[in-house]
Amino acid sequence: MQHLEHDRLVFLALGESEVDVSDRTHLDACPHCRAELDSLRHVAGLGAAGQELRDLPDPPEHVWQGIMAEITAAEELPRLADRQRPDVTDPVTTGTPPPVPRRSRRGRWSRLATTAVTAVAAATVAVIGTAAVLRDGTPAEPTVLASAPLAAYGSTPPTARGDARVLGSGELHLHVTNLPAVPGYYEVWLINPQNMEMFSVGVLGDGSDVLLPLPPNVDLGQYSVVDVSAEEFDNNTAHSGDSLLRGSLTG
Repeated sequence: MQHLEHDRLVFLALGESEVDVSDRTHLDACPHCRAELDSLRHVAGLGAAGQELRDLPDPPEHVWQGIMAEITAAEELPRLADRQRPDVTDPVTTGTPPPVPRRSRRGRWSRLATTAVTAVAAATVAVIGTAAVLRDGTPAEPTVLASAPLAAYGSTPPTARGDARVLGSGELHLHVTNLPAVPGYYEVWLINPQNMEMFSVGVLGDGSDVLLPLPPNVDLGQYSVVDVSAEEFDNNTAHSGDSLLRGSLTG
């Protein structure tokens, strides 16, 4: 089945376009596109809800670091669009999941639109969470639904490692150490190990910790592999194939 273009789903989620008859017919028959549209609408809704917040504390610094990394990546795209991604092939060892296949390019608009709504949602979630902590005066221990130790993957130095936790607030918390320097940026993915389908959760940024909002309907039983990749500013929103860390969620 031919899926709706991601750009089209972004426009529908942001309310910039009306659902026409052909869109509705496809969405009624395609659970994949319905799920993606629901996820984009949820993120856009979080951003809209944040407009009503008043007199709340600033989000934590790591949230702004992640937002700035996304914006910087988007701003670099026009200047570096002609650069080609190097052909990187990770050695595959026994028992290691197969390398990530490349996927088709998407337009610059979808990258910018998704960056915008995700950034607003991340800031909104962080502010609301901070306000809840301050109301009762004691930090609330987050509920952890699943977790994964992240180990060096492929040719990544073995000292690189990290931890991933899925929180009850619908966020993915990552803590990483000793990642190798890259000319671009780090991106976080969830992968289905059965068919290697994947989607981007967000950008790690320059810090060692990040909180990223998850789609509300994500099936962690299927998308159970957390992947941190090295990406370049090359106008390609697909996975580069250069995975640095991986781990499987349990819990």
